[in-house]
Amino acid sequence: MQKFILTFLLSFYSIIIVFSQETEHPGIFANKAEKPVLIDGILNEEVWKDIGWESNFIQTFPTDTAMAIAKTKVKVSFDDKFIYIAAILLNPEDRKKYVSTSLRRDYRGNQNDGISIVIDTFNDKTNGYIFGVNPYGVQREAMVGNGGLLTTDFNLAWDNKWYSEATIHEDHWIVEIGIPLSTLRYKDGAENWNINFYRIDSKYSEKTTWTPIPKNFNVTHTAFSRNLHFSEPLPKAGGNFSLIPYAAVATSKNNINGIEEPLKPSFGGDAKIGIGPAMNLDLTVNPDFSQVEVDEQVTNLDRFEIFFPERRQFFLENVDLFADFGTDRIRPFFSRRIGVDRDENTGQNVQNQILYGARLSGKLNEDWRIGAMNMQTANDPLRGISGKNFTVAALQRKVFNRSNVGVMVINRETMDMEQGGLNLVNGKHNRLVGFDYNLFSKDNRWTGKFFYHKTFEEGKQSNTGTGHAQLTFTDVNLMAGLSYSNVGENYNPLVGYTPRVGYQRIAPIMSYTFFPDSKHINRHGPGFESETLWTPTLGITDELHTLNYLIRLHSYAEVTLSANNQYTYLFSLLTLPDLVENLWLKVPLIGTIILELK
Repeated sequence: MQKFILTFLLSFYSIIIVFSQETEHPGIFANKAEKPVLIDGILNEEVWKDIGWESNFIQTFPTDTAMAIAKTKVKVSFDDKFIYIAAILLNPEDRKKYVSTSLRRDYRGNQNDGISIVIDTFNDKTNGYIFGVNPYGVQREAMVGNGGLLTTDFNLAWDNKWYSEATIHEDHWIVEIGIPLSTLRYKDGAENWNINFYRIDSKYSEKTTWTPIPKNFNVTHTAFSRNLHFSEPLPKAGGNFSLIPYAAVATSKNNINGIEEPLKPSFGGDAKIGIGPAMNLDLTVNPDFSQVEVDEQVTNLDRFEIFFPERRQFFLENVDLFADFGTDRIRPFFSRRIGVDRDENTGQNVQNQILYGARLSGKLNEDWRIGAMNMQTANDPLRGISGKNFTVAALQRKVFNRSNVGVMVINRETMDMEQGGLNLVNGKHNRLVGFDYNLFSKDNRWTGKFFYHKTFEEGKQSNTGTGHAQLTFTDVNLMAGLSYSNVGENYNPLVGYTPRVGYQRIAPIMSYTFFPDSKHINRHGPGFESETLWTPTLGITDELHTLNYLIRLHSYAEVTLSANNQYTYLFSLLTLPDLVENLWLKVPLIGTIILELK
């Protein structure tokens, strides 16, 4: 099997074709504003009169070779405190109604009219920020990791304070934006960043970008960007400091026995301190997360627990530095494990108070990023919960053009707290050391991930590691990939998210896309996905093979016809009538045909 995988990967890599790069573009120039710009959606300041417009947006959907139907013009300026952006979004015909599926902050979706700005402040084409506004002035912002390769690579849970205003006119709408420099991390004295703009217009069913992006890539991809030149070096990033204290009082009453609990006051707060231009220190004492957005309610009918993303602001700065180790199925670190523990009386997971925490993250220079965290939770004797101390350290180094290597160390210690002291409970530790390599080729055709992680616990010496190799090739028409994972039986990352251990998995994937010259169909084509899981003792335990055919219209509507063949090994007998049980044993493979409309 290992020889087969190696041969496949080497053969796979040999078919690479050099991607023709965009002709060098001078970029966009930003003049310094002499006076602060009033963010009102009316472009009457002098600075806007002194700067030329950048336009010539090109489609990335439905095609990537035509100029935009709905034209867009943008300008950029700055001063000592803000980056200013102005945009005029033209329409070929008079129009005052636009599509917005929600007026809630952090909207998303291809059906929402709007303009977004992708900013890469360190010119690494890997990490950045997104700021977006729709015609009704609704904002959204996100942090981008892994080059924005996938839609999951930007985090809308990140929130910050910035300013924007939109005004609607007969044949166009205007956006004016002011982003505080203190919101961003950048090098002292920076003279240029990377930037791109993209617009979604539902009336003409088009996505357009200032920097051309091939139609097989996401518009959030930071590899496709141009230079933003400042007329003079940016001011030194000041010592950004913010403090958010809180005070709360709680009480309760049992109406059956009439017992009323006394008032219980609580105090705490968070602090964010900028250390240099690209480092940030977050501190918290007795934090209160009552204002955090609640998770979507989901009914879990699966065998494994559901993954919910982190939404607590304390954990979101440079979240990719900690969270992108591993894969979606093998995560060595999952910050939502901190502050949750098991009630020994009920066996259920319950909230466990965080006493304090510190988190340092950011860039050391152009090539190195670092993250470190220490958190302490409280004892809860009534529930049989001992306090835990969590220490996490991550170090990442940029290699080649856009790839990176990283090392992570995690330590969870069980501790008793008595009379203000911290007493370590011997033998109650859980530790992990991991190494990751993330591949991003210069032409964006090749991506991959390779890692090895190992956990350390008392009494567990063998089969405590996990390894993974994945390589994907993406062209305009062809996408093909192969991944292999080997998870040890005793691999146990208690601060991570790995719902299943003790298996090996191989998963090939391939699709081919046609782009017809059609008035209605944008793209169509077949696809194949497969995954097989097995163990040394049981053999194959899970199989899923899927053939599908996707048809996407210019209106973003999709039709998918898929045929699945699935097998699941039953680890325990089901209580079924004899007839049904015998039928199940005779037909272990289940086939389904699904027609999905979106």
